[in-house]
Amino acid sequence: MTSQILIATGALFGMLSVIFGAFGAHALKKILSTDQLHSFEVGVKYQMYHAIVLIALGYGQGPMSTAIYWCFVIGILLFSFSIYGLVLSDAKGKKLKFLGPITPLGGLLLVTGWLLVLVNAF
Repeated sequence: MTSQILIATGALFGMLSVIFGAFGAHALKKILSTDQLHSFEVGVKYQMYHAIVLIALGYGQGPMSTAIYWCFVIGILLFSFSIYGLVLSDAKGKKLKFLGPITPLGGLLLVTGWLLVLVNAF
């Protein structure tokens, strides 16, 4: 995995998390319940945290960088984006329930990515 791909992916996810955060704070604030808005914000925060790690990983690659990259990228897509889908579909009255089981799979990949970061450190 090249450092450019790691940094570019982190930057893309970081940029999107700022856009989604602003969208949630302004446009969605009027249509989401407090609980729904909180869930949406959790997705945004986790996306940003992992975007930052991807950028850092690009500047200091180790032997497990590729595995960490894929755990974080797929984890963000499954975790954060399933939360966005659940919240937005619920707000429209047509909750996409099939996304519910996808969220924990994304979380498991994020945890696995962090475990690999730990292993990579040694």
